[in-house]
Amino acid sequence: MAAAVSALAVAAGGLVSAAVIGAGPVRADNCDPAQASQENAQRQGDRAADRQAPDQQAPDQQAPDQQAPDQQAPDQQVPDQQAPEQQRNGDQQVQGGGITLRDPAQPPDPDDQAGTGFGRNRPARTLTPTRNAPQNPDQNPDQNPTDQPTDQQPTDQPTDEQPSDQFRDRSRPTRSPSPSPTASQGDECLNLGPFVTDFVDIRQVQLLRLDAGIGRNGSRGTFVAECGTNRNGHNNPDNFIVAPGVSNGAHHLHDYVGNLSTDGFSTDESLAAAETTCRQGDKSTYFWPVLRNRKGDVDAQDPDGNVGQVIRARAVSLQFRGNATSRVVAMPRFLRLITGDAKAGTNGGGNARARWTCTGFTNRISPDKYPLCPRGSQVLRILDFPSCWDGQNTDSANHRTHVGFPGQNGACPQGTKAIPQLRMILAYTVPQGPSFAVDAFPEQKHNPVTDHADFANVMPDRLMQFVVSCINRGRRC
Repeated sequence: MAAAVSALAVAAGGLVSAAVIGAGPVRADNCDPAQASQENAQRQGDRAADRQAPDQQAPDQQAPDQQAPDQQAPDQQVPDQQAPEQQRNGDQQVQGGGITLRDPAQPPDPDDQAGTGFGRNRPARTLTPTRNAPQNPDQNPDQNPTDQPTDQQPTDQPTDEQPSDQFRDRSRPTRSPSPSPTASQGDECLNLGPFVTDFVDIRQVQLLRLDAGIGRNGSRGTFVAECGTNRNGHNNPDNFIVAPGVSNGAHHLHDYVGNLSTDGFSTDESLAAAETTCRQGDKSTYFWPVLRNRKGDVDAQDPDGNVGQVIRARAVSLQFRGNATSRVVAMPRFLRLITGDAKAGTNGGGNARARWTCTGFTNRISPDKYPLCPRGSQVLRILDFPSCWDGQNTDSANHRTHVGFPGQNGACPQGTKAIPQLRMILAYTVPQGPSFAVDAFPEQKHNPVTDHADFANVMPDRLMQFVVSCINRGRRC
């Protein structure tokens, strides 16, 4: 009798232990594209082996788990594993870890001062995993670069960074998880993006001339706004330009410099009354989606899929430039500008303006892939804003038609006026390999073509007149 009772107790204990062990869902610690791709390739190999009569295989024929390293190619094709070599075709390789941020046309020296503290914390949120696997990476042979530019002009389609149908309130409560109890890092991250095919060795990117030549009547000067790098931690997932009055209207996190009050509820009045991180009283707001290290597990439960450790830009250049064929006129105060298309992954490239490159390789620009930079070289995002103003409006229904881009010769379309063109250049030290991503709407899968930025001019009138004078007189201010 005692033995039977003891056996029942052991069995009951086993059931309780099993229930406790199976109670918690298994979740990935991070969503590293390289690791997810490797795990997916391994699982596909396991499934292929299972289909080949597993009961009849000898032990030495069960090879998937013993795959040689040279067969696991997707996440091993990274520049840091290649010995640095003398660059060809005019590339200048950067040595050492420091940054020298060089604009293709001018050499700005961005200030890295911090402003007054501003920040907000986001509550932990939970991600529902998906299981669709990405396509296998293409292994195209290297192509010889050409000297012909490949830039395309955008269209004025209403493809702005519009919010989703439903929004959370400002408190953004957490969501309940619904993961698979057998999910691995690859299962949870496979369809999250980006994919290994979204990356390219910068040395394989074609040569590209970024700017039109400045003509005889063009304006050659520049003005650099010195606003820091967001050391004060001003971040939120809002966008008062395309989703005014909405919290989390962007569904991805923005970095801000300049105006300290910017959020989804900003108005002309609130911006004018706020403090700033910029010098010379510039209260303009400059913002862009953050870049993340996907090897980290920060924000791993974000419902919009923006996971990983935020990487703060090491340098930020905010340069106002002239026009290739004419002088410029002053921007109106409170002019709102956007560049790029946050939904270009699904909208198409008509309004896409992404420009990715590396320090030392600014003659190679990728519009749709993240660059894999050699050691000592930093990732650069170049974001040019439209600069041909209709002369009347500070905004428009699609936030594009009131101001457009110059043509291929650098001239503004007839009926528009050239205003100072803002060029943002953001420099980052990123983890080696395909393990970083820009924040994005969930359905965009962190496609690099979705890179974008926003600006609202809140300069004092006197400062704007100084900017115009510097540009038209060919000065560097």
